[in-house]
Amino acid sequence: MKLGFITAILETYSYEQVMDFAAAEGFECVEVACWPQGKGERRYAGTSHIDVVRVTEDAEYARHITDYAKEKGIAISSLAFYPNPLDADPEKSAANIAHIGKLIEAAAILGVGMVTTFIGRNQFKTVEENLELVRKVWPPIVEKARDLNVKIAIENCPMLFGPDQWPGGQNLMTTPANWRRIFEILPYDNFGINYDPSHFVWQMIDYIKPLYEFRDKIFHVHYKDIKVYPEKLQEVGIMGYPLDFMSPKLPGLGDVDWGKYVSALTDIGYNGYTCIEIEDKAFEDSEESILNSLRLSRKYLKNFVI
Repeated sequence: MKLGFITAILETYSYEQVMDFAAAEGFECVEVACWPQGKGERRYAGTSHIDVVRVTEDAEYARHITDYAKEKGIAISSLAFYPNPLDADPEKSAANIAHIGKLIEAAAILGVGMVTTFIGRNQFKTVEENLELVRKVWPPIVEKARDLNVKIAIENCPMLFGPDQWPGGQNLMTTPANWRRIFEILPYDNFGINYDPSHFVWQMIDYIKPLYEFRDKIFHVHYKDIKVYPEKLQEVGIMGYPLDFMSPKLPGLGDVDWGKYVSALTDIGYNGYTCIEIEDKAFEDSEESILNSLRLSRKYLKNFVI
């Protein structure tokens, strides 16, 4: 397994600075944030270290991206953009779908071969209604990726944290039950999962067992931890806003058993990219704290990932 990080946390850094840091700190790969230029919709979103539109239009820029990564010895695990392609607002939905299309094109040009994203969800519709939206919206996206030899890996984050995403959240592909139904709708070999155990923790779902059932669909892996606070959960219950009873943490500082998790990954023969995702507010007070959050996470995870 190759150990890296998603670059969104280094929002003030250029692409070159990100690669320089990754190389200097002993990382092997990066999942590169590729939001539309200058558009940040939420915390940890809006960062753009590669301009995917420019990649599709400027061959010299595209060569620079690949050459600089090669020079630094850092693999690009995927091009990342986590929006809501099924947004209730048709204009937002269309814009997000269009940008995912650009990521797919850029991934093919750069030889990356993977896009990491969300499947989306209309938060005001039922699961069944959203499955019909998936059936309508997603086949052309996945087929375009297939034709360009690009994989799509969907992260299992519910995108349900506070009142803005209430009641249904903004990503449907969040549980084993939903995975099965969506894989029936989208039975493509290039369509799979970006597996993040932390989101199962606060949903009270076993984060080990699905690794075995969906082993052939796990294309990419996130390393993020979650800490659930039982005393807060007792106050608001499981129907409260999730951030009222849990918080994202660095790997090793939450409730994920990383030894068991990585052991299961080795059981299923996973030998791909694994990327640290930093969303721990305790490490946001300065640039050095952010850099240290990546250093600490790498140091901890090297106990398990060689």
